[in-house]
Amino acid sequence: MSHDQTFDILLVEDDPGDAGLTRAALAQARILCKLHHVTDGVEALAFLRKQGGYGAVPTPHLVLLDLNMPRMGGRDVLAAMRADENLHKIPVVVLTTSDIEADIETSYELGANSFITKPVDIDQFIDSIKALGDYWFSIVRLPQ
Repeated sequence: MSHDQTFDILLVEDDPGDAGLTRAALAQARILCKLHHVTDGVEALAFLRKQGGYGAVPTPHLVLLDLNMPRMGGRDVLAAMRADENLHKIPVVVLTTSDIEADIETSYELGANSFITKPVDIDQFIDSIKALGDYWFSIVRLPQ
């Protein structure tokens, strides 16, 4: 992927404040991306499987996944993605307020590519998103 390509990121986040903060951090970090946002795991899987109103959406290059959401949480989304032949290669970064060791352990066991605890400080959060963007879209080679 070239540096001038726009990346599609699916943000799975039920908190509107955290979603807005992530959007702002991506913009401030100057990551060329189109951010798609859904608010729970049921919508995330519909988006990823192009079901319902999501028939024309792109397959994301990266999923930013919150763990604790209504209807279907991030752990179940991750397990479903890794069990689905069409979705199992999409990189997933767990982006959550949790720093509980069991959540970290479970996320990796379910196939997360990274686990980031959201910093409370806005500047630290922006720095984390910038580092995430630099890593996933400048350094790592993603499958086409």
